[in-house]
Amino acid sequence: MADMTGRDLSGQNLKEKDLSGYNLSRANLTRADLSDAFMHKANLEGATLEKANLFRANLLEANLCGADLREANLIGADLSGADLRGANLQGAKVGFEDRVMVKLTGANLQGAIMPNGKVHGAQTS
Repeated sequence: MADMTGRDLSGQNLKEKDLSGYNLSRANLTRADLSDAFMHKANLEGATLEKANLFRANLLEANLCGADLREANLIGADLSGADLRGANLQGAKVGFEDRVMVKLTGANLQGAIMPNGKVHGAQTS
C-alpha cells in the first residue's frame, strides 16, 4: 500500500490507475482525472476531489469521510460500501445504484445532481 498522504496530485491524469489500498488522506486531487480508476479500499479521508472526474471509478469500500467532492463527476462510480460520512458532495454528479450501500451521515448533498433522483440503501444516521 502506497502512502500518499497530503500529496498534491491536482490536475493529474490517473485514468485507469490501480490505487487500491492507497493512503490518499488529505491529498489534493482537484480536477484530477480518476475515470475508470481502481480505488478499492483506498483511504481518501479529508482528500480534496473538487471537480475531479471519477466517472466509472471503483470506490468499493473506500474511505471518503470528510472528503471534498464538490462538483465531482461520480456517474457510474461503484460506491458499494463506501464511507462518505461528512463528505461535501455539493453540486456533484452522483449516480447511486439501488444495490449500493453507502454511509452518508452528515454529508452535504445540497445541489447534488442525482440522475435517478433517489438514494437507496443509504445510511444517513
